[in-house]
Amino acid sequence: MMNVVQRLHEASRSPISPTHDPDAFPFLIPGDRRLAIVTGGNSGIGYYTSLHLYLHGYVVYVFGRSKSRGYKSITEMKEEAIRIRQSYSPSQSANRHLGELHFMYIDFTDLSLVFLAVEEFKRREKYLHVLVNNAGVMALPFQLTKNKFEIQMQTNYIAPFVLTTKLLPLLERVVEKESQKKSSTTVVCPRIIYLSSVGHNLAFRYFSPKTWFNLRPNILFTWLRYGMAKTAGIHFMKMLALRNPKILCVSVHPGFVMNTNLFSYWTRLPIIGILFWVIFQVFGWMFGVSNEQGALASVRCALDPDLTVEKDNGKYYATGGIESEPSTVANNMDYAARTWIWTVHELSKRKIYIPNDT
Repeated sequence: MMNVVQRLHEASRSPISPTHDPDAFPFLIPGDRRLAIVTGGNSGIGYYTSLHLYLHGYVVYVFGRSKSRGYKSITEMKEEAIRIRQSYSPSQSANRHLGELHFMYIDFTDLSLVFLAVEEFKRREKYLHVLVNNAGVMALPFQLTKNKFEIQMQTNYIAPFVLTTKLLPLLERVVEKESQKKSSTTVVCPRIIYLSSVGHNLAFRYFSPKTWFNLRPNILFTWLRYGMAKTAGIHFMKMLALRNPKILCVSVHPGFVMNTNLFSYWTRLPIIGILFWVIFQVFGWMFGVSNEQGALASVRCALDPDLTVEKDNGKYYATGGIESEPSTVANNMDYAARTWIWTVHELSKRKIYIPNDT
């Protein structure tokens, strides 16, 4: 147990390098139309990830499950972008162009709605350059979704797995398009980013995903399920990197971000909710980062041209985009393969099929 606490402490204290300021990365030029999807992009870390991609000229699709909050956040991003641009020098204003912002409805607790979102996006766009699997839930009590998966497993891992694999053809199309460029032209590398968590360290050993259905009582194992789901997400990126060597696939942990809705279940519990609120506040004061600081890892992995498939595929990045190492369990490729096989099998039982060459 002490090893888990130590890793939580070390990961939460990852330094934020000033060289990873979003403005340090290249801005797109007019006519260079690149597409990005940010799930859960209407709030928290996802909001700032979407904002910075928009500031850098990307056409950003904000995926979320609330249309009202989604459209409101897009309005706020546009207003914030105007305020930020007022601080630019004349030269910066002339060479930095805003992209586009669009909202698209999705709900990770229902895989049929994931498929609908994919089909709608494919109807609108032919390419996808950056996919940020940002949306997630934390430490919810045991509950089965409509698809008969445990809710944290589906929201944090299964749904991103399905969304990503179904969108792979659009990312691969970017690879095909780039391969036709002359060798002297800078090649654009499509990217998949999975937002993990320092909490993945709570999965202190490998648990077969089927045990997620059976861990009782909730008060003890809720956090363990969360750690297992986030570990599975890291496994997913490692397997994707292995199977798709021309697409950059990475995992990030944003740091200990307190200003989110992820802790709402625990802080609203009768009596002990006050205790958890105090604990979270103390952790936030000691180790916390803001939502915008938390977004820096995702932003760097999306924009940094120095990251390449040859040297960085499958890696894990900590707060601020600092290269780091996940837990031993998450780093184990044998475990990653077992998680992949289990996932494909469970999806096939639900008539959801993943191509063998994915």
